[in-house]
Amino acid sequence: MSVKAFELVPAVERDLLMGDKARINIECIECCGKHLYVGTNDCFIHHFHLDEVASSKGKLIYSTQKLLHKYLGLKKPVAELRAASALERLIVLCDGMVFLVDMVTLESVPSAAGGGAKIRGVTAFCVNENPVNGDPFCVEMGVLSSKRRTVQVYMVYEDRVQLVKEVNTPEQPCAVSIDGYFLCLALTTQYVILNYNTGASQELFPYNSEERRPIVKRISREEFLLAAPGGLGMFANSEGASQRAPVNWSESVIAAAVCFPYVVALDENFVTIHSMLDQQLKQTLSFRDGRLLQDFEGKVMLASTKSVYVLVPLPLERQIQDLLASRRVEEALVLTEGAQRNIPKDKFQVLHRRILQQAGFIKFGQLQFLEAKEHFSKGELDVRELISLYPLLLPASSSFMRCHPPLHEFADLNHLAQGDQEKVLRCKKFLISYLGEVRSTDVANGCRDDVDTALLKLYAEQDHDSLLDLLASENFCVLTDSVSWLEKYHKYFALGLLYHFNGQDAAALKLWIRIVDGELQDSTRSDLYEYIVDFLCCSSSIEIVWKYADWALRKDPTTGIRIFTKRPVGKDRSEVNPDEAIAYLGKHSQALLLYLEHLVLERKMQKEKFHTHLVMLYLDRVMLLLSESPTDEGQLSRAREKLQAMLRESDLYRVQFVLGKMESCDKLLLERATLHGKLEEHDKALHILVHKLRDFPSAEAFCIWASSSRDPGYRQRLFHLLLGVYLDGSPPGKGQAAGGGGGEMEMAAVDLLNRHGEVFDAVRVLRMLPESWSLQLLRPFLNRAVRASMHAGRTSQIALGLARSENVQLLHDRLKERRKPIVVSEKKGCHLCHNTFSEPGVVCLPGGVPVHVHCAAQRVRDSPTKRQLANSSNHT
Repeated sequence: MSVKAFELVPAVERDLLMGDKARINIECIECCGKHLYVGTNDCFIHHFHLDEVASSKGKLIYSTQKLLHKYLGLKKPVAELRAASALERLIVLCDGMVFLVDMVTLESVPSAAGGGAKIRGVTAFCVNENPVNGDPFCVEMGVLSSKRRTVQVYMVYEDRVQLVKEVNTPEQPCAVSIDGYFLCLALTTQYVILNYNTGASQELFPYNSEERRPIVKRISREEFLLAAPGGLGMFANSEGASQRAPVNWSESVIAAAVCFPYVVALDENFVTIHSMLDQQLKQTLSFRDGRLLQDFEGKVMLASTKSVYVLVPLPLERQIQDLLASRRVEEALVLTEGAQRNIPKDKFQVLHRRILQQAGFIKFGQLQFLEAKEHFSKGELDVRELISLYPLLLPASSSFMRCHPPLHEFADLNHLAQGDQEKVLRCKKFLISYLGEVRSTDVANGCRDDVDTALLKLYAEQDHDSLLDLLASENFCVLTDSVSWLEKYHKYFALGLLYHFNGQDAAALKLWIRIVDGELQDSTRSDLYEYIVDFLCCSSSIEIVWKYADWALRKDPTTGIRIFTKRPVGKDRSEVNPDEAIAYLGKHSQALLLYLEHLVLERKMQKEKFHTHLVMLYLDRVMLLLSESPTDEGQLSRAREKLQAMLRESDLYRVQFVLGKMESCDKLLLERATLHGKLEEHDKALHILVHKLRDFPSAEAFCIWASSSRDPGYRQRLFHLLLGVYLDGSPPGKGQAAGGGGGEMEMAAVDLLNRHGEVFDAVRVLRMLPESWSLQLLRPFLNRAVRASMHAGRTSQIALGLARSENVQLLHDRLKERRKPIVVSEKKGCHLCHNTFSEPGVVCLPGGVPVHVHCAAQRVRDSPTKRQLANSSNHT
């Protein structure tokens, strides 16, 4: 997977370096700022000045000026150059000797008095880029000796070098890199890391230096890059561990450098660039006769035998954009996150968010919605960027403008789908899911109108179940846009909810009523009429209730009356006044009846006019049914039951008024009897029940009902009255003889006595009964009467005995108190004044407590209740 990460730019051309001298080759290079030093095989050092210049095409080129060249006089190639800019010195290795050269004049630095400026017998050296010495005018250097298996550590000063440490090695070292106290060495057969301060040693892995050239390169603090067997570039830290995966480069690599996040390797024909983040080969550049590859303060330079080049990294943003253009999202994200260390925090956050957003749109275009949603969330995408892809979803009032430069290449959803309706549908389902998740989060802050309006439009278009949930809860849908959209898809019920949420209840009701009446087609709710009734029940606007209640009542009185009966009862202005409601319901008789039943039977309102009105409605209903021909006996029976129950249970209606309405109707005798009972005219009531209706069970029930809340004596009088009516209704000489079973009245009297014998006064009953009646008929009554009499007598005897026992006990306690001695002496004190007694006259308080006579009298006078002390006359 290639990406263009670097460009190869010439820095020093062959002609500028050597003119027409064909046998001169480059041996080493060193770059310090804009100064480039080149060592050649003819023992010359060439000094160039490099200037970065932007070409007309925007590419970077170098303007190079040769300043100086100097012959060192050793007739050997210059093997190594290192700049010590703080000392203005070049450290030069030539002919096995290290010495110092002035950076400006290229003249060798003479030795200082008392110290040398040259080191002999050197095969290689390196500069410690993480020095342990705090002196800024001193350079630390590690040196490999050609004669001994040692590594020497030197301090390099302006005019001298000083040996500070010598470390023995088990094999002859052939390459070295140093960081702090850590020496990373390539020995003859293996790599090792030494701590020259503590002497600790850590073997890394074997390596044969005779087969290929070792590479030991410090890349960061206490971390090194090594050429391992098998064509691997291995990373190792000071502890001997590898925290990065190796890169797989060529077996013939001769040099390597790191320009984060890339590892650059040079072999005989190519420059290969691998990513340190995913270890993948990213770029390959053809480079013949390659000899040197080094990085200088982030600048990577290459040299062939004749020329010097700079490997210029392309801006990371351009590399990332190239990856995104190739749809290599994962690589782009890895590169972005890996570049964090090289970019200021604020700038990186902006860059990272944008890359995540672009990656999200790429995944979205590939219909990989889970990955797209993840990238959108992490990238804090302005959700309107996504909504704007869907035509007409953003409200007309939205001020949103797409990001510039754009985050994607799509004009809209149709462009993305290329006419594939299945893709369009999948994209819309994804947007529904995504908007549903983000609408209540911080992502939607500042654009809730756009989000909710888009969601409403999608719900309506897709016939989604969540449309009603959206509109029934708090939402920010733009009304003007939403109305036309909901009408387009015939979502009239939902439109009514939107009107309601925006405080336009009248518009909502008008729309819903048109649906119920069939003017508009919307099958969202099959129970829309009931919903309207419930809506009116809860409406805070009493004006709306009065306006639409008539329609509801005409549609269905039994359901419509819930507008009034189910309305919450409170003290606010939305409560319906019962009097106004009754007046309003006058033209809806059935609804009026239901409302009065609600007031009287459910709310238990204690107002005479309500009770009387309800009774009269019941009575009118009964009278209407009686007047019909043929009469519906079932309806009549149910109507009379309701009337009778109301007459019995209510005590607030106008009895005389109702009775007057019934006088002309002989079919309502039972109801008239109840009314006479309410007027305490029990004789008239019983006369009707017994003589006119011949309804003896109802007569008994009347007595029980009329005396239900009275004392037992009242009930007894009523039953005696009923018994008298029975007995008077069968005078001597009429009907059959009592001894032979009696007439109808006599049998009713017998049944009454036998069923309710405990209520009657037996002696009085025996005096009332005809002497000709058989005792056998009255046997149940007489048995119960005798048992009741015996029980009462025995109960009274027990009560009398208990009372006598209690009285005796009280007398015993009194005598016991009277006989108990009260001891008074001069040593005892009064419990009220606490003075001692000087005379025998005392008053004894309850409990035998003696006090002075005058103290007791004073206490009685001061007492608010003026209570008398018990035993106040018991003086001792």
